[in-house]
Amino acid sequence: MPIMRWPSSWPHTRDKSVALVSQRPALNLNATTMLALAMTQKTHQVPVDGRLWRTVTTPVGVVLVVVSDIGVARIDFVDHNREVKPASSNASEAHPILAEALLQLTEYFEGTRTTFSLPLDIDGTEFQQLAWSALARIPYGHTMTYGEQAASIGRPRAVRAIGTANSKNPIAILLPCHRVIGADGSLTGYAGGLDKKIWLLDHERSR
Repeated sequence: MPIMRWPSSWPHTRDKSVALVSQRPALNLNATTMLALAMTQKTHQVPVDGRLWRTVTTPVGVVLVVVSDIGVARIDFVDHNREVKPASSNASEAHPILAEALLQLTEYFEGTRTTFSLPLDIDGTEFQQLAWSALARIPYGHTMTYGEQAASIGRPRAVRAIGTANSKNPIAILLPCHRVIGADGSLTGYAGGLDKKIWLLDHERSR
């Protein structure tokens, strides 16, 4: 299970950034370079804060991955994000965090990865950070109700606020809000679409 902590070891860390940390070996640049060459992806330059982004085709559709020099800033489903517009990239080499994020996502969809070990660079309110940290603690192949998630951060009555925070989660899949369900076992809403939530849960339960 990934551990959430402030990434003090990463340069230029903002106070509200969080990271997923594990004992996984250092990035294998050869492997990630081969992955970047093998996958049919479109690379884009985000004209804000020097962040890079790339879209990649997955079994649940096109996914957008945005990174900074601190960590992964966003993972989103393109068909639910009308802000995404093609733009040329000035990146001549694979960004190490972007390459590692793409590698780990590929392993996840192939069924060979059940946890993630990536630094994150995300902003949110104190409550949102607590809610998103709780998401990272939900094990692969398991689910949690909104009430259980609220109780896990010491706010058992904040069920509706938990749902709102989850809907603002900027890192789909890595912070698995798709694993949160209703008290009666219903799947309820999912920002990426219920079809994607169903696919992701079935994918994890089949392993």
